[in-house]
Amino acid sequence: MAVNLDKPHLWKVDIQKSVDMYNKWFIKFAPKAFRDTRITTTKEVESALKITNNLENIDPIVLKNNPGILPTLRMSTCPPLAVDRLIGLSGASKNLVNKLEKRKDFSTRSRKRELDSELIKIGKVIKRMVDPDIFVWLNRVKPATRIEKKRAATIVADRLCGAIANPIIRNAQEKRQLAAIKNWLNARKYKQVSVRDGVKFGEMLPGTYSFRMNVTVYHENGEKIIIPIDAVIKPKKASKTDLPLLFEAKSAGDYTNVNKRRKEEAVKMAQLRRTYGEAIKFNLFLCGYFDSGYLGNEASEDIDWVWEHRINDLKKFGL
Repeated sequence: MAVNLDKPHLWKVDIQKSVDMYNKWFIKFAPKAFRDTRITTTKEVESALKITNNLENIDPIVLKNNPGILPTLRMSTCPPLAVDRLIGLSGASKNLVNKLEKRKDFSTRSRKRELDSELIKIGKVIKRMVDPDIFVWLNRVKPATRIEKKRAATIVADRLCGAIANPIIRNAQEKRQLAAIKNWLNARKYKQVSVRDGVKFGEMLPGTYSFRMNVTVYHENGEKIIIPIDAVIKPKKASKTDLPLLFEAKSAGDYTNVNKRRKEEAVKMAQLRRTYGEAIKFNLFLCGYFDSGYLGNEASEDIDWVWEHRINDLKKFGL
């Protein structure tokens, strides 16, 4: 039985309540989430300054041994450089720059001379464009003071956080949403299990749940794909052979982005059905800006949802 997808007469009121709930959370908690991330990021920037001798040394060996410092270096220039802009200015390999951004180790098969040549290109652009108003000690005899280094690290950390502000907020909101589901399930004596304990999607016992579980599906071309599912729940009344319920926690601070990405859930649903049949149930746990257009699209794909402000609707899924 459908829970919310077949009740469009309720959508307008629920949309407004969901927006109100998200806005209240954002005003109260988003600044803290941003500050907490900035504190962590500032420490990472300070570490990058130490590694590079306060940006005096951006040689290939430094980049090779510390690939994670590239985002800090990009935000240390004037103006700050996006990944694609750095690739364009330096002429360095896109694959190499992406590896640096993702903190991946370099293949041992890479030729040292070619690798060093690419890293030199990156270093030259960074050195040439380092912001002199932030790193005031460069090109002077007097070394950087502790206060100057701290100030520079804070400014660069602000730039980094500004570049990833939406993911910071989205991650904080997702944690809160999963905590809400956990509290609701624990109050009803459900037991949390983990893939680290060897628990598999198709072998979960009734009355158990897990977060961020990987589920194997198949693409239409037969390729095996692993997709992450935020919450996987096996109802207490389910039989051992019944499939668990799948929920994806979604939050949004505006209507634009959700409508750009609304086909993502339909793709997941198609992959799940192709692999597990019509019995699989993939649902959403929503908080924020989800308009009628978005809801109508999900309903047309037979994807149901629970509004966070009406979390007790989880009961209607047999939980």
